[in-house]
Amino acid sequence: MGDGRQTAQREHGRDDAQGAAPLPRGHREADAREPDEELEEVVHRPGHGRGGYPLPFDAMDIAIVGGTGAEGFGLTLRLAGAGHHVTIGSRATEKAQASAEEARGILGADAAVDGRLNAEAVVGTPVVFVTVPFAGQALIYEAIKDTLAEGTVVVDCTSPLMSAVGGRASHALRPWHGSAAEFAKSLLPKHVRLVAAMHTIGAAPLRDLERAVESDAFVMGDDAEAKAVVGSLIEDIPGMRWVDCGGLQMARIAETLTPLLIAVNVRYKVHDAAFRVLGRDAWGAPGA
Repeated sequence: MGDGRQTAQREHGRDDAQGAAPLPRGHREADAREPDEELEEVVHRPGHGRGGYPLPFDAMDIAIVGGTGAEGFGLTLRLAGAGHHVTIGSRATEKAQASAEEARGILGADAAVDGRLNAEAVVGTPVVFVTVPFAGQALIYEAIKDTLAEGTVVVDCTSPLMSAVGGRASHALRPWHGSAAEFAKSLLPKHVRLVAAMHTIGAAPLRDLERAVESDAFVMGDDAEAKAVVGSLIEDIPGMRWVDCGGLQMARIAETLTPLLIAVNVRYKVHDAAFRVLGRDAWGAPGA
């Protein structure tokens, strides 16, 4: 693989795999509430972000499993910069804590970012993003599935690329289940709420805090409320909108757009090719 392709693959980079025993998260007063009750309250309360722009949600606890990778770290910067509390998950505590320290160095010492082992990071966290390579997806879900609380919204960002088996990142794999998201569903307990998103959002635009992320994110899942939660977090990132593409099976199409963008980035020697959906000024939840 040439240097251009290696660079493009890193722009959609994901991280690692494995966790340990959970620790309590005593700072969350909502821990004792029923998950559906908590999500309903979160959806309807206004908030305000660190960057000065309004948030549809109050500040939330978010775990990013794979947050030491390129995409996960960029997402950490954007969501923590919007005022949310982000816990970076990794298979090594030291690596997670080092990335958290780096994020605070960029955002400011008061940024709410910390780092833990993967299985610890997701405990008591209402929203969990998983930004790991397809090759490590099964190991990641095996590590965290027993510590995911009932009602947790899990956002699978995995794109099945041929690089998982030694091929090019600009070529797609077709998982047996139809998509990486549907494979994730087979690995997770039934009490979690699975959403697929962020497949076409590169690491470079997320990490460039001087610029808005000029891209729409395709969001898929069978739980409308869970998609709205994820969509609101996406809208907290300046420049971004979210588009509800329907049920989880639509990830079979969305995941293949990642290698398409990688190929475009390589051919044009750029790092921020993206998709915009025309036809409306805003998308979000249908009927909103």
